[in-house]
Amino acid sequence: MADSTESARPAWVDDALFPFESRFVDIDGHSVHYLDEGSGPTLLFLHGNPTWSFLWRDVIRALRDDFRCVALDYPGFGLSTPRPGYRFLPEEHADVVTGFVDALGLEGVTLVGQDWGGLIGLAVVQRRPGVFDRLVLANTWAWPVNGVLYYEAFSRALGGPPGRFLVRRFNLLVNTFIPTGHRRRKPTAAEMFHYRRALDTPGRRQASAVLPGRFLTSRAFCAEVETGLADIADLPALIVWGDADIAFRPQERERLEATFPDHKTVIVEGAGTYVESDAPEEFVAAIRDWAAMRPGDAGRADETDLSTTITSTGQDGSAQQEAP
Repeated sequence: MADSTESARPAWVDDALFPFESRFVDIDGHSVHYLDEGSGPTLLFLHGNPTWSFLWRDVIRALRDDFRCVALDYPGFGLSTPRPGYRFLPEEHADVVTGFVDALGLEGVTLVGQDWGGLIGLAVVQRRPGVFDRLVLANTWAWPVNGVLYYEAFSRALGGPPGRFLVRRFNLLVNTFIPTGHRRRKPTAAEMFHYRRALDTPGRRQASAVLPGRFLTSRAFCAEVETGLADIADLPALIVWGDADIAFRPQERERLEATFPDHKTVIVEGAGTYVESDAPEEFVAAIRDWAAMRPGDAGRADETDLSTTITSTGQDGSAQQEAP
């Protein structure tokens, strides 16, 4: 598949705020924007809704000296352009990411998935088990939530016609989710501009409007991912969790911990849904510390869990690690 590093990056992207080379690859008729920074063990970063690879900028900037950091935008998000007829379903995004992994010939990959990126990424891991060695999961899930009142209410409210109208007309998810998903800091005006500009028309916002309803209507896809978890349960996993998240609860984290016995959990106190952007220094430290461990050490150190709590100290945002 053709790869291009030519000038499809729009002028509104601030090179100082997003200091990476934008690359584009054709995946099944989609123009998929991605970053490929640094060298070393490969980290594949997958975003959720309504974000894009911009979400990972601070993490990638810190890790690219020691890792190959690859991050893409799903078609319709960020700087990626979907082919006509694309429906923006999570199962379709999983197909695109699978094609992307194949096109780049990735191997020895650590998945780094947040929100929908965890579910989508785990589907890809199951389809390409020889490609992925490790998992980093941040405030996400991997199973159907039908019948869970908490998610039923959210999905029906924002996934129904009124909710989709508000998203398309007023960019509701960007204007509400990005601020509320950051609890340790307030996103800057420049950051909010980049999230809004990536979804700057009602048509462009369709990608974001579709996903809330898919919590329920993509049940078959979620069930397929859940069934496949047994096949990848032996992979070492790092679970990084912002505990002030209003979307994903402790129950989801505990279920991921039970699913992946060889895991380390890092709880970032006071961080929201977008823990990697809300507390990037802590997120980077968690990956560095965990990556330095030999495969399997997490499970051997404690038969059930090896966990660290990162708490904020002082007004300068510095952090310390404490045993739980």
